[in-house]
Amino acid sequence: MGILDWIVLGSTLLFIVVFGVWKTRGSKSVEDYVLGGNDAKWWTIGLSVMATQASAITFLSTPGQAFHDGMGFVQFYFGLPLAMIVICLVFIPIYRKLKVYTAYEMLEGRFDLKTRTLTAILFLVQRGLAAGITIFAPSIILSAVLGWDLRTLNIIIGILVIIYTVTGGTKAVSVTQKQQMFIIMVGMFFAFFFILGSLPNGVSFGEALKIAGANNKLQILDFSLDTSNRYTFWSGITGGFFLALAYFGTDQSQVQRYLSGESIRESQLGLIFNGIFKIPMQFFILLVGTMVFVFYQYNASPLNFNPAATQAVKESQYAADYEILEEGHLALEQEKKKAQEKFSSALALKEFNAIQQAELDIMQINQRERANRDAAKTLISQADGSVETNDKDYVFIHFILDNLPTGLIGLLLAVILSAAMSSTASELNALGTITALDLYKRNKQEEKDPKHYVWATKGFTLLWGIIAIVIACVANLFDNLIQLVNIIGSIFYGNVLGIFLLAFFIKFVKGNAVFIAAIVTQLIVIIGWYMDWMSYLWLNAFGCGLVILLAITIESFDRFLGKPPVKA
Repeated sequence: MGILDWIVLGSTLLFIVVFGVWKTRGSKSVEDYVLGGNDAKWWTIGLSVMATQASAITFLSTPGQAFHDGMGFVQFYFGLPLAMIVICLVFIPIYRKLKVYTAYEMLEGRFDLKTRTLTAILFLVQRGLAAGITIFAPSIILSAVLGWDLRTLNIIIGILVIIYTVTGGTKAVSVTQKQQMFIIMVGMFFAFFFILGSLPNGVSFGEALKIAGANNKLQILDFSLDTSNRYTFWSGITGGFFLALAYFGTDQSQVQRYLSGESIRESQLGLIFNGIFKIPMQFFILLVGTMVFVFYQYNASPLNFNPAATQAVKESQYAADYEILEEGHLALEQEKKKAQEKFSSALALKEFNAIQQAELDIMQINQRERANRDAAKTLISQADGSVETNDKDYVFIHFILDNLPTGLIGLLLAVILSAAMSSTASELNALGTITALDLYKRNKQEEKDPKHYVWATKGFTLLWGIIAIVIACVANLFDNLIQLVNIIGSIFYGNVLGIFLLAFFIKFVKGNAVFIAAIVTQLIVIIGWYMDWMSYLWLNAFGCGLVILLAITIESFDRFLGKPPVKA
């Protein structure tokens, strides 16, 4: 990194923190601090909702996902627009009518205090873990850039977010996320066009897509019914729908974004904006990763993108074996480059048989390359079992640091850190709000002055910021980061969504039945995930359906035995 990169990175982060503190100073009531004064416009809501979901993990892991496995991951988001419609028609009108501060406040009126408390605790567990991971992700990046200690970086990033989130509350989160989304999209577009300009002469964008297609990177739709397959059209339209419905409809980090809207219409327009633009945004990020793959068809790439893994194996007794694999990797890269040139020539001459043969050669070379990379991962594991061999999360950052010009490196790092700060700020804001209002205030016997609860919310936000930093300091990579966050959400979201659907639509079910059903469901879902019964995306629909079925069964059984329903 050059001096210009440091200036771009430092000034961007400093601007976000200072702007957030200055713009939102002086929140004096719970309504101002938690709901931002209910004056947010639809574009602020829409950008805030997108920025909350688009964490650093999105911009760190998604390009690597496309590099290794293609663009099929976009199917994960297919259920999102449908979920936005349901939330706009059902959730938002109910929340606004009841004038709630939190999503779980409604559950006490419909069921009872213990159901509200249980649901709030489920949120705190899963979102607290996710907050730690969103801090941990960019720490990996800067540790690779600077060689600094991961724990030190976790603390620095966590403190930056805590400063403006604790100071300004919901409004601070919302106003800074508009600037963050602008920085994010500008940076990704710069990266995309730089990649296209760095391809060999004569390789146009259309030809780059054909090269990606020849390597099975553009297979977007998968209509198979195999539930063990993570990303299919059906898992996206069903499991993705339930995950999006639970996340945007019941997760306080998102609910708090649109509860701050000036009106029901502003909140609804903000979510519709997100539903329209979220899939194209994810598609574009995956496309960037696919173009990174094409770039490395013509340029040298490491055998493993994780520098710590490479260093570990080269300092072990397996160094000689790893060197042999690296020599094989270099030879395969030369073969691959020649095969790509033949493919380009065949395309130019429109020779159908030559195109087919070139595609077959490219696929065979890439299969051999993948086998070589897998062998390298095995050696790394043998050399040091504590080092992460899966390098999906390192692909994009390696490309940034090794290939982008000075200034653009700083901008892309600012993109990833801005995304981390935006999502973490929303999470801490929601965690502090839920702890203060759903647990502390509701279970406290005597009523306090309104300012007391503002300070309590700030205090709990600070506490959760510290907890998130601690979680980040003990976190480890798990397959890849974007999957880890979604797995954590899928374990809890289906159950919570089922509770809300019971509250909205199945009126005869009372609090006691829901409380028991929720506890049993959560245990079964955790066991199902641990035993790998199905892809994690299906856990959302499974948990949602199971808690509804169990609650109806328990309530019906109690009534059959003649037990009076437990009143709220």
